[in-house]
Amino acid sequence: MDEHAWYLVLVAMVLCGVASAGMYLLRRRARECGTQRRRVWRIAAATVGGLGFWATHFIAMLGHQSTGPLICSPGLTLLSAGVMVVALWSAFSLRDRMPGHGGTVAIGILSGLGVTAMHFIGMAALRTAGPISYDMAIVAPVILGSTALMVAACSLFTTLAGPRQIVWPSLLTTFGVGVLHFGAMLGTHFAQSTHHAHIPSGHPLLVAGVALVGSLIVLGVVAIAIVDRMLTDLRGLASAALEGLVIVQDDRIIEANDIFVALVGHPVDDLRGTSPDRWLTALDGQALREDRLAPFEAEIAGGDRLCEVAVRMVEYRGRRSEVLAVRDLTESRRARDKIAYLARHDALTGLSNRASLREALVEAERRTAAGEQVALLAIDLDRFKAINDLFGHAAGDDVLCQVADILRQAAAPGDAVVRMGGDEFMILQWDQPQPQGAQALAGRIMDRFAEQMDVARNPLAVRASIGVALMPDDGAVGETLCHHADLALYRAKEAGRGTCCFFDGDMDRAVQARRQLEQDLRHTLVRDQLYLVYQPLVCSNTQRIVGYEALVRWKHPERGEIPPSDFIPLAEDSGFIIQLGEWVIREACRAASHWPDHITLAVNVSAVQFQVDTLPDIVRAALVESGFDPRRLEIEITESVLMRDRDAALAVLHRLKRDGVRIAMDDFGTGYSSLSNLQAFPFDKLKIDRSFVSTLDSDDAARSIIRAIVGLGRGLNLPVVAEGVETEAQRRMVAEEGCAQAQGYLFGRPSPDLAEGMGRAAAPMPSAMSRPAAAIVVPPAIHAAVRRVA
Repeated sequence: MDEHAWYLVLVAMVLCGVASAGMYLLRRRARECGTQRRRVWRIAAATVGGLGFWATHFIAMLGHQSTGPLICSPGLTLLSAGVMVVALWSAFSLRDRMPGHGGTVAIGILSGLGVTAMHFIGMAALRTAGPISYDMAIVAPVILGSTALMVAACSLFTTLAGPRQIVWPSLLTTFGVGVLHFGAMLGTHFAQSTHHAHIPSGHPLLVAGVALVGSLIVLGVVAIAIVDRMLTDLRGLASAALEGLVIVQDDRIIEANDIFVALVGHPVDDLRGTSPDRWLTALDGQALREDRLAPFEAEIAGGDRLCEVAVRMVEYRGRRSEVLAVRDLTESRRARDKIAYLARHDALTGLSNRASLREALVEAERRTAAGEQVALLAIDLDRFKAINDLFGHAAGDDVLCQVADILRQAAAPGDAVVRMGGDEFMILQWDQPQPQGAQALAGRIMDRFAEQMDVARNPLAVRASIGVALMPDDGAVGETLCHHADLALYRAKEAGRGTCCFFDGDMDRAVQARRQLEQDLRHTLVRDQLYLVYQPLVCSNTQRIVGYEALVRWKHPERGEIPPSDFIPLAEDSGFIIQLGEWVIREACRAASHWPDHITLAVNVSAVQFQVDTLPDIVRAALVESGFDPRRLEIEITESVLMRDRDAALAVLHRLKRDGVRIAMDDFGTGYSSLSNLQAFPFDKLKIDRSFVSTLDSDDAARSIIRAIVGLGRGLNLPVVAEGVETEAQRRMVAEEGCAQAQGYLFGRPSPDLAEGMGRAAAPMPSAMSRPAAAIVVPPAIHAAVRRVA
């Protein structure tokens, strides 16, 4: 070290440190890039490191005071720099082929050998007075030490992160280059020169020039790497944005990100230098960059995409520039349009929905106020529920779509065709004289159903019932008009289905009366307006009373006695039959508990009550509370009980049967009269419907039917009861046919008074028209019903 000028050594080592830091910065940049760009940055790293290390060697040699005047061979000098660069580039390129620890060691060894080769080729380039010799005992360990330091530097670069990834490898590399140069110079011997050791006068300028050029190269390449990283990161950030970004100067595009390139469908080179008006057209007709404070909508060239554009001013490349932020609205607008469409249309059929109808009715109110007439047709499909149940919902959906097509064909282009839900549709008819227009439209609908829906041949065919209401004649408000159209539809379905009915005022009054009656019915239990009556059941031959059937009656405080045929169906429709039926069972069992032991009690139970699986519990509780023998209780049902949910109904019947309750099939001979029902459950009695008994003396067919039913009962060991016996002749005939028991006005009308009749129950009835006396008045109360009319 005494043979070197200390200040030149300092310059050389600083330059080596800067070059090492630049080299490792560029290597890190190469690791962050893709394959193509990685190769470029590796070449840059090798160039910066190689030239920096060569400049370090050159300046250090300039500071060596034993060499005399420094004269170098240009060829060998350039070769030493080139060898250093190529060695580093070769070492760095090994990383792709040797990514593990072995590659790190190989890079360090190649770097160390490159520094060694550069040093000795540089020494060979010197023109000295005598030959140069080397002491290998010193040089060899120096080469190994320097190479080891280079390997350690490469290892730290691989394992560390952040600033330490640059600092520590740079220090070790600088130390390694310094060890090689100065250690090798200790083992280097120069021939004695006649010149005194001094630094030539040209050395300061040469040193400064080499140091400056080397530093500028290193710093320039590092600066380029830093700027490139910033620009690449900014470009990546811009491309990662959700909006397209366009930078405009002097009405010309100078830059655009990948999002905008994808929006317009052209490469960025095609966009540069063009006006943004070529690619974007503001929907408001104004220029794109005309002092806009708020975002605006524009159309992208091609006309099939919509976007939102915001304009901002920024400084770009030292000049004021406009940035257009372009957000694609195409998909969001399509989604918004679809949501708006679904909000006003039926998803299955594509028809308008309730929301659209409400808007149309508001328009109808406005137009009728101006003197126009509007018709509203309510349409309901007959047999649709059966199709859904038998063929499934997919088949039902196909039928609904076919019906929607029929209604579109029948309606005029301006009419509003609406699916209300399920199998309910409505059509709001405009611009037609009424009622002729509605009549013609209903006729077209019926005709098209007849043409396209052949009920006789196609099991999926349906018919339509139509109710019509006119505005303003039947209602000046949309809600009222819909209500009246529904009332007319209800009347059309009552009239036999597949028909059309226009609204009239009587319909509304009937509905109001029905609603009021339903409201009053719900208060009957708490107001003690219900009571029970009993109709006797007698032996056909002896005419002795063997039991009574309990029937419910309603005495309205204003309307008087309400027929069961009016309020029982109403109770079933409203669900009040559940409470009513429970009350009847409890009250009847309580009253019957005071009767003679051989007198039975029959109670009718509605099919609706079987939909609640607590019916056996209700019956059991009534029997326990009253102490009534369950073997004396008969529950009468009709076949409709088994038509709704056969398995559930049979389960309830079996539970009742296990409790000792007897089960009777009422109104046998009407409806389906399916023998499978008799096979599915062990009934205790059959009751022949009164319709056969009433014509017994004039209709031989009725007598034959009774004879067949009695024969069926005898074969199944079931007693048969004839209902509706009103004359002695009818009693005699049913007795002759084998009916064990009979019931009807001949033996007594339903009455709440039974005391006297109980006293004579064991004796024959005194005359054909006598009535059982009474003593027990059954109080009214709370709960649900029996659907039976005496």
